[in-house]
Amino acid sequence: MTSASAASGQVDVAVITGMSGSGRSTAIHVLEDLGYYCIDNLPSALVEQFVALFAGSHAGRSKVGLGMDVRDDGYVDAWPSVRKALEKAGHRVTVVFLDSADETLIRRYSETRRVHPLGAGRDLHDAIRAERELLRPLERAADVVIDTSELSVHELKRRLRSFAEDSDAYTGPNVTLKSFGFKFGSLVDAHLVFDVRFLPNPYFVAELRALTGLDASVSGYVLENELTRAFIDRLMDFLDFVLPHYAEEGRAYLTVGIGCTGGKHRSVAIVEECARRLRQHGAAVIVRHRDISKESI
Repeated sequence: MTSASAASGQVDVAVITGMSGSGRSTAIHVLEDLGYYCIDNLPSALVEQFVALFAGSHAGRSKVGLGMDVRDDGYVDAWPSVRKALEKAGHRVTVVFLDSADETLIRRYSETRRVHPLGAGRDLHDAIRAERELLRPLERAADVVIDTSELSVHELKRRLRSFAEDSDAYTGPNVTLKSFGFKFGSLVDAHLVFDVRFLPNPYFVAELRALTGLDASVSGYVLENELTRAFIDRLMDFLDFVLPHYAEEGRAYLTVGIGCTGGKHRSVAIVEECARRLRQHGAAVIVRHRDISKESI
């Protein structure tokens, strides 16, 4: 990529990748609706040249969305150096990795009757396992990981719109704070996970059990505890320390999970308080409560 092409315009490059059947086509359509110029399955060998040409023909900052997957044989090995070259040229790159549970992917392929990209000589279970192993390095290096197993098409669209719209307004890492219950499984899309099961549990207070951390009485019970306040203060100090370093590294998104037992009381109240404090410092914050509506088992 030439310096002249980089100087003529900077490009926001959103790469949509991940497991086949996890919603990449839907994600590409969402980006198109948000003003991204999108190409699905562009060979990795052509990405630098394409972005250079696009930058040369657009003044200022413009947006490109690329759908990339294992149909490009060299993609997994080539992508790290491609990304480094794009960022060296002054472009902003964000990789969104879409994932789903194996059972969900199997169901979707069964419903659509499509052939898996790695299906030659393999049954569907083996093809999915092979793709997951192949893409593991990309998942670890992704800026955003979205598990679409339990998302409707409309919910996936909302998540992607939040990602795309926030990227215009905030230059540092966007923070997603997500509460969850360990009894329903840990988070697969979190970069950092904190366990708050050591804090007093409102579940054992009869008048609070049926409520959630969004209710003032539960929130007060959790947040007024001295141990909780000390934990949140230290967590805020930690985030204040690491967020600038994530920004320097070029990471656009950071997902922080806060887990308690059932995901309804302690984790919810703490996520809401952390979001309030981060927003006071100008951070772009998205709040998600994964298990708040689930019944205890």
